[in-house]
Amino acid sequence: MPQENVVFYNPMDEMDEDLNINFLKIWKTIWYRRELLIKVFCSVLIFFILLTFILPKKYKVTADLYINKSNNSNMMEFNPYILDEASGQTLSMGMDKTISNEIELMKSELVLDKVIKDNNIVYKKKFGILPNKKEGELLTAEDFYKKGKVLKIENVKNTNVISIQYKAKKSEIAYGVVSSLIAHYIELHKELNTEKSKSDKKLIESEYAKAKETLDQKINQTSGLPVQSMTGIGNLSAMSAFSRSASQAMGNIRSQFIAGEKSQIAVSEESQKLSKLAAKLEWAKMVEQMSDSSKVLVLKEPKQLRPFENSSPKLMINIILGCIFGGIASLAALIYIEVKDDKLTYSTLSNNIIYDCINNIDLVKTEILSVDPKKVLLISLTQLPNEIITKIQSLSNAKIVYADLTKEFVNEITAADEIMVISRLQITGMDTYKQVQNIVKKQNKTIECDILV
Repeated sequence: MPQENVVFYNPMDEMDEDLNINFLKIWKTIWYRRELLIKVFCSVLIFFILLTFILPKKYKVTADLYINKSNNSNMMEFNPYILDEASGQTLSMGMDKTISNEIELMKSELVLDKVIKDNNIVYKKKFGILPNKKEGELLTAEDFYKKGKVLKIENVKNTNVISIQYKAKKSEIAYGVVSSLIAHYIELHKELNTEKSKSDKKLIESEYAKAKETLDQKINQTSGLPVQSMTGIGNLSAMSAFSRSASQAMGNIRSQFIAGEKSQIAVSEESQKLSKLAAKLEWAKMVEQMSDSSKVLVLKEPKQLRPFENSSPKLMINIILGCIFGGIASLAALIYIEVKDDKLTYSTLSNNIIYDCINNIDLVKTEILSVDPKKVLLISLTQLPNEIITKIQSLSNAKIVYADLTKEFVNEITAADEIMVISRLQITGMDTYKQVQNIVKKQNKTIECDILV
């Protein structure tokens, strides 16, 4: 029994056909619609350029602050006796404040209320025209920080730097807000440092006074014999082995010596404690004297802007945006007009296209002869010159029919092996082309080539 040839379906073959991009067709589509694309692109670009001059300008003022996260003052960085603010306990090293705490301090009413008052930032009409019950009143700190998100206070990633940014329609307002914010924040910082240093000093002074009083009491309560009294009692110790009275005397002396040693240890411990507190007190006094210094360093001072500096919208940025959105709008317009056009367009055609068949009749003949001896049916959707008809019909395997959408026309499609369609761009009706396309598809055939006149 002869073995039959089995052909397996490979879905990748169909995928390759779908992914086959006809760049020439794309280019001709773009070139054919060039006037539309240029008009749309230029319109969008001009619109964005006009926005530069129509929209009110906004001025952006920025500043950078470096926050030294050591406590109270710069000298505290070297202080071995820093007090924990939460519990008042002494620590071997200082506890750093997080940058987020400093940002929250800047956004607090203690700072923003003063900034709002300094720059007379008030409620205005809604959208510039609608009445507002609060019109003319100073903004609250919460509304000021949230309004339009024009004030930004952010931590520069992985640093101790805080960036401040404010936008306003007037450059003097933008500069005033940033400058005022920095000034009031530093002022509040110094005030908090002063209160903390005074509190630390007061607490250490209290502990120092108690320790001194305890030491005086220990000294007054000292009893027993000193260590030196034990020298020279060797004979008495030897006699205690033979005399009861000497043994009792030796016991009393040892008891007195132990009591004296305990008293001396207690006094020594209190003395050491008092000495440590004295050192802490010296540091506390030094910190109090320096508490008016700030741990905030202004890395970038706010700058009074001139009309053309740091204002938005910027002409160059709007030109770039106009080019980007102009390109997108042009592409959208191209796709829309190609889909909605009632006349035949390039995008409707297959990927195998012969352009200008009158001047490229040899390409048409080559395409037909390449499938000989298969029968090729050429469906014409437009009137053809007689010389074209004559040249095509001279080929034995080719036949031309006009799309009259009759039963005989459908039978011609059924009898053919290959289907080609002859049409004229922007002359042939889109509906007619699609009807022919659907008939061919229902006959389980495809249009192998589109020929344009």
